[in-house]
Amino acid sequence: MSEFELLEPGAPFGGPSAGGAPGEGGGDPLLDGLNPAQERAVVSRGPALLIVAGAGSGKTRVLTHRIAHLIRNKEAWPSQILAITFTNKAAAEMRERIEGLLGDGAQGMWISTFHSACVRILRREAERFGYVSGFTIYDSADSRALLKRIIKELDADTYGFTPANAGSKISKLKNELSDADDYAATMNENDPRDRLFVEIFKMYEQELRRANAFDFDDLIGQTVQLFRAHPDVAAVYQRRFRHILVDEYQDTNHAQYSLIRELTRAVAPEEVDRLMPPARERELDASGGIPPASLTVVGDSDQSIYAFRGADIRNIVEFERDFRGAEVVKLEQNYRSTQNILSAANAVIGNNFDRQEKNLWTAEGDGAKIVGFTGYSQHDEARFVAEEIEDLHRAGTAYGDIAVFYRTNSQTRALEELLIRSAIPYRVLGGTKFYERAEIKDAMAYLTSIANPYDPIAWSRLLGAPKRGVGPMAEAHLANFQEAQGISFHEAMLRADEVGALGPKLRGTARQLAELLTRAARMAVGGGATDDSAEEAQPAPVGDVLKLILDETEMIEKLRAKRDPQDDARAENLEELIAVAREFDAKQPGAGLLAFLTEVSLVAAADDLDDTSGTVSLMTMHTAKGLEFKAVFITGVEEGLLPHQMSVDEVGGISEERRLMYVGITRAREQLYLTLASTRATFGDISVAMPSRFLQEIPEGLIDWRQSPGEVTGRGGTESRALNAPRGSSSGYGAGGPRSRGRIDSSVSFGSSGSRGGSGAAAVSEPASGNMQSALEKWRERKRQAKAAQAAGGGFPNMIGGAARDNGDLELASGDRIRHDEYGEGRVTSVTGVGSKRIAHVVFDAVGERKLLVKLAPISKVD
Repeated sequence: MSEFELLEPGAPFGGPSAGGAPGEGGGDPLLDGLNPAQERAVVSRGPALLIVAGAGSGKTRVLTHRIAHLIRNKEAWPSQILAITFTNKAAAEMRERIEGLLGDGAQGMWISTFHSACVRILRREAERFGYVSGFTIYDSADSRALLKRIIKELDADTYGFTPANAGSKISKLKNELSDADDYAATMNENDPRDRLFVEIFKMYEQELRRANAFDFDDLIGQTVQLFRAHPDVAAVYQRRFRHILVDEYQDTNHAQYSLIRELTRAVAPEEVDRLMPPARERELDASGGIPPASLTVVGDSDQSIYAFRGADIRNIVEFERDFRGAEVVKLEQNYRSTQNILSAANAVIGNNFDRQEKNLWTAEGDGAKIVGFTGYSQHDEARFVAEEIEDLHRAGTAYGDIAVFYRTNSQTRALEELLIRSAIPYRVLGGTKFYERAEIKDAMAYLTSIANPYDPIAWSRLLGAPKRGVGPMAEAHLANFQEAQGISFHEAMLRADEVGALGPKLRGTARQLAELLTRAARMAVGGGATDDSAEEAQPAPVGDVLKLILDETEMIEKLRAKRDPQDDARAENLEELIAVAREFDAKQPGAGLLAFLTEVSLVAAADDLDDTSGTVSLMTMHTAKGLEFKAVFITGVEEGLLPHQMSVDEVGGISEERRLMYVGITRAREQLYLTLASTRATFGDISVAMPSRFLQEIPEGLIDWRQSPGEVTGRGGTESRALNAPRGSSSGYGAGGPRSRGRIDSSVSFGSSGSRGGSGAAAVSEPASGNMQSALEKWRERKRQAKAAQAAGGGFPNMIGGAARDNGDLELASGDRIRHDEYGEGRVTSVTGVGSKRIAHVVFDAVGERKLLVKLAPISKVD
């Protein structure tokens, strides 16, 4: 029997014996252990059902039991069920669970992603619209390569088009079911970029058709167009799939929504007569038509965080309007988190208006309070995170049960450095480690080449970053000339006129780049003085050298100009690299470029620390969706980061950021940490960071704000791990919100909305409690002393460590006594690893057990 044929009613049923009627409940193994809301979601029958599934409420169990209940009770044959998920992994898990419930009786179902289901349909029906069933599916790399060729043919790069920004725009239009002609009908004809984009889009579509290929976005869009253009084809699938179930419905875009609408559309009797052969009439309803399929969707508008991918929250918010007679079942009992965590999540998300009301609760008790921490800088924040992770691990929590979340990838650098220095194993999920990111490697290639103009790898990389028309052949000519003459790569470019194989344009490009590298090299070694009688100049700060490179090459500006979210993130990473260099200059004045490259290489090389209990997971909050951990740190809970600055001016942007915060909070099972910094290095400068507006939305009794006064150290830093943050209901940051941590700057105030206030001397409102007043005074004094130390050359406040150490030759053995600049004296219990990855396990008299990376740790032996 074909997969597109239906079993006739009354045909032998191959699954297990049927149970009681839906809803009878008693003794039904498929209903055992379900709470009342879950049971209702399993047995409810009707034209449409919306299951509002709060975080951790057991939605996958409900969905699988609902499918099994339909099949076991003979309300549907497996071949009549289409279940849609968003990942192949989720589809495989759902299929496995249903097979565990029904055994062989589950055979014949379609459980797949949107794209996989559409491929099956298109393979069968491709010839209907001029394709063959063996069509090719272009992945993102194929699409980029095709767009790159088209842009080059049209000289569209001169107008700022790249494969990334053109592909992103084409993808967005396809997800809206628009093609090049649709865009052309609405474009601004006086805009040359719009006209050129239409040409790119048309050529892209033509090349795909010529190659008998679809890109990823086509798979859904072309299926919708197939159904609309060929109603007889649509009727086959409308008749086949009588029960359609969609998971994560809040993440559907317009094309996916349209596909669901087509599959659940009823077909009138007169249309059936026209579209279908008489032999199939036995499969129709009493009127002779095809009734609409039953639709079940599972989702949570509070977890809709993918608007940037085209997800439309209206699909779930307006479900009852779109599907008349729909029933709504809310799953509010949470089986993941403690009540304190859920109460915080409920309080935050309750400030969004575009949602269905629900209140997560658990029967497992309140649990530990949320831990709040405010550091002076992002390094103070990162140090707190690292120390808390070690405390959790010593108390029995596996590293693999701990996660650290952040809003943007550029925040990972300080976290990674502190985790490395603490010898805590970690992995970056959904992203690349800071020093492994392509844009960071590009910028570092310039610095490496300045320090070593004979390095072929660095030189080769910088030639194409950013692209300047120096292709592989021109690069080879220059490299051959360099080798033949026995000179550096920089000198080879300066003498490009002697390379006859290069055209005039390439010679000029090479000379211009060489002159930039020469100027930067002079800065780096302090050779910028032109007066022979002048005293020997000091090396320029590494931050100045890097900024010269980035300014002259316009690497950041070119990324920003692409107007692509991914390129914006890359630009932020480069700005963070400037901050890295500035901090190095402050910690080690005059150390120079070589010392900086050495430190960075050690940090980048210390990535593979092993531990039998797994690794701590670092990820963006978008990546965290669908995951859960015993302990979760949400870092950078500050205005401008969470919510992100880019969301402020976008319609619905703050609401989506609030949903992102809600998702982050509900990933934690037992312990949640919310951390922020009072000052943060952004764009290479230290700026005031203000607490996120989301903090004031959490009831004051749920958060335990840590206090550890500490004292200012001689290097201008502070050993403080936190500032007390009791709350009051009077003026200040906001009623019920975290009190202001102190007078940050004479020109800055915290308003109730968390925005920057005024331009005059408006100050932070004074705290009401005595404890807060004490903490505030200590903070002011620490800041005053730190500024004085900074002015005297002591570095930025709160930087980690003093002068960089290189303890590569330090011999340590079990039993040795050592002194640490911050932890004091302790005894080595063991040394593991080799070379630059040697780790000393030390029990300190004051702070207990710590693991130290010997190469970098500020330690010395005690005689």
